[in-house]
Amino acid sequence: MGVDYYNILKVNRNATDDDLRKSYRRLAMIYHPDKNPNNKQISEGKFKQISEAYDVLSDPQKRQIYDLYGEEALKSGQVPPPPSAAHGGSSQRRRRQGDATSFRFNPRDADDIYAELFGEGSGSGSGSSSNVGRSASRGKGFSRTSNGETGGGSDGNGFGSGLRKGAPVENGLPCSLEELYKGAKKKMKISRTITDAFGKVRTAEEILIIDIKPGWKKGTKITFPEKGNQEPGVIPSDLIFVVDEKPHAVFKRDGNDLLLDQEITLLESLTGKKLELTTLDGKNLVIPVTDIIKPGYELIVPDQGMPISKEPHKKGNLRVKFDVKYPSRLTEEQKADLRKVLGGIS
Repeated sequence: MGVDYYNILKVNRNATDDDLRKSYRRLAMIYHPDKNPNNKQISEGKFKQISEAYDVLSDPQKRQIYDLYGEEALKSGQVPPPPSAAHGGSSQRRRRQGDATSFRFNPRDADDIYAELFGEGSGSGSGSSSNVGRSASRGKGFSRTSNGETGGGSDGNGFGSGLRKGAPVENGLPCSLEELYKGAKKKMKISRTITDAFGKVRTAEEILIIDIKPGWKKGTKITFPEKGNQEPGVIPSDLIFVVDEKPHAVFKRDGNDLLLDQEITLLESLTGKKLELTTLDGKNLVIPVTDIIKPGYELIVPDQGMPISKEPHKKGNLRVKFDVKYPSRLTEEQKADLRKVLGGIS
């Protein structure tokens, strides 16, 4: 048979379209030349082999000819006629023979295949945030329209090299402030409709693991390519989770800073106090307050805010805003004492 496309793509002969896509995506991420700058020539050859194997096995007509007659017949177009045709047969049978022997192999460009399956940006599927979805394709003639459809030309066999892709599906991902501070792994069970190799639509369930990184903010997007519903003739849509912050009982967030509203008595505002807090990672923090505190005064505690996602070893500030609680009434004796103590203070 010559080249063993199944072995190149690391799948068995009964592999479904979904099996082929998954295997191609995994291998392409390993052997793409851009990911192997120190070994570009070898990786480029391997990448082209993987792409050719996927091109053949994902096309029903190419795959059938390859399975029956091998690589040489596929590429030469010299497909043996059906046995019955050798004995004459009907005109309809002869027409089938003519169709088979006139097959022309038109291989697709490796970059076009990569662009079709990864789109303009590739999410890791393990919780990469939206700012890592940079262009992962350099496909020739590949384009993405404003409505999310993938454009491309014909592969010469009547099968489009680019199918329409479903619109992205977004879901909210509520996270506590503690999860966004420390990081966390979330398991999300999804249920979606898929179309198998025989065109049958069925429901499939899957557990997706989302790796929440310390410092992620509200609005961060995690993309799982092609994990949405699949319709016949349509590339499955991308499934996107959008981070949302749950309200916290103590802290509020402002960018990379944490805000804390703290009420103190008039006596404490004048004489000072020790402010004791439990941080988002469960540690005890003691903040000495020594300044004279006026209503609205803000104390900044460096490096006690949220982690900065792009600089994981740095943190924002903790900003404590004070509200001075004045007594509701004073006796005449207390007023006199205060006049004695504070009378000479400006």
